[in-house]
Amino acid sequence: MTPRETFIAALERRPITGRVPHFELVFFLTMEALGKAHPSQRVFHQWDQMTESERRLHRLDIARTYVETAEKYEHSAIFLHTHELPVNARFDELRRLIDLVRDLSGDRYFLMLHGDATLAVPGGAQMEELSLRMVEEPEQVRAECDAEVDRFLGVAEKLRTPGGIDGFALCSDYCFNTGPFLSPAWFDEFVTPFLRKQIQAYRDMGYYVIKHTDGNIMPILDRLVDANPHAIHSLDPQGGVDIAEVKRLYGDRVCLIGNVNCGLMDTGSDEEVAASARYALQHGMPGYGYIFSTSNCVYTGMRLERYELIHRIWREEGNYPLPNATP
Repeated sequence: MTPRETFIAALERRPITGRVPHFELVFFLTMEALGKAHPSQRVFHQWDQMTESERRLHRLDIARTYVETAEKYEHSAIFLHTHELPVNARFDELRRLIDLVRDLSGDRYFLMLHGDATLAVPGGAQMEELSLRMVEEPEQVRAECDAEVDRFLGVAEKLRTPGGIDGFALCSDYCFNTGPFLSPAWFDEFVTPFLRKQIQAYRDMGYYVIKHTDGNIMPILDRLVDANPHAIHSLDPQGGVDIAEVKRLYGDRVCLIGNVNCGLMDTGSDEEVAASARYALQHGMPGYGYIFSTSNCVYTGMRLERYELIHRIWREEGNYPLPNATP
């Protein structure tokens, strides 16, 4: 099976053999690992001044960065970023990027984009304003949420082409480490119906759907699972999310991704980091439906050797038995 096929099997909670799939929502350390800036860290304010020849070189280098990262660290999936693409031609450039990555890698990797239209925890400047609007004009807020979902779905429909992307990672964060920004009742009013609509529409189009949110998701975990994504990411232990408990509750309904403690990867010892990686594997892998990753992403400032430590553990210990293997 190709990495993409194994990734899809995990999303569908089907039995697999060999190494458990692995990917990172973002792997920012490309400068240290490959000698290249990560695509999201590039600025294209002079894009309109470039010759088409120079643009082609930039596009190719970005596509190669994604593919080389996946090859080096044996990722099964690639999350393509869009916010770094030139604003005036973002959709066209996205199509070109998808085609370039496929030209370089074929169907070897599962390709995904951000595709979440639902309300995330707002920034500090907008938090008070949004909260007041939800109280004073709830119908208008809900109408805007619905319209935003329709806008995202329109883009997804335009991207439905053979050899295109495989799915979406829904990256609106709903929770702090202490719990959700919205109470469960308000979540049901302003998020749940739109999350369900979005996921069902993506599924109807043939896409796979991964729902990402950091923090303590336990008070709304039932809503996330009931919305019917193929997988939930990132199962954040810094928010008190225990993969063993989530697996017990919902492992027969949804694929689980993550749970390797990013906080420990910054501040813990090597032994603590290794223990977190082993815990995620030991409790995520049984019964299949698990994809190994950190509890957020491999972000700027993380020590590369810490990621490579959990990568080694994954290679050595994250393996399902091969057919006819002796116990």
